[in-house]
Amino acid sequence: MDKKSRKELLEEYKQLKTYMGVIQIKNNASGKIYVAAYPNLKNKWLTIQGQLVSGTHANFYLQKDWKELGPEAFTYDVLEEKEANEVTDMRWELKQIIKPWLEKLQPYGDRGYNKPPRKDI
Repeated sequence: MDKKSRKELLEEYKQLKTYMGVIQIKNNASGKIYVAAYPNLKNKWLTIQGQLVSGTHANFYLQKDWKELGPEAFTYDVLEEKEANEVTDMRWELKQIIKPWLEKLQPYGDRGYNKPPRKDI
């Protein structure tokens, strides 16, 4: 590849937009939901499905239900997405965009798979 082509491809790559956001996975049998924020939503559902199929997803209860009910019992939705190219503090941004969704949906206990927020003393 010549330098000009390489430079053009690099410039095109820099122009691609990356989207961060909040997703929801819903167990259609029980109505329980899992809400999470990720720095890059591209192909995120495929990644999560791969983890669930291989038994390596971090959420034990979601993993357990997936194994028992199978993939057809779950749906995936993007609740919010935001362009991530200009974000300087990704962790802070992700916390900010997920907070209202957790407050609104309350995906804890019988309603969901998320751990309840810690109460500061």
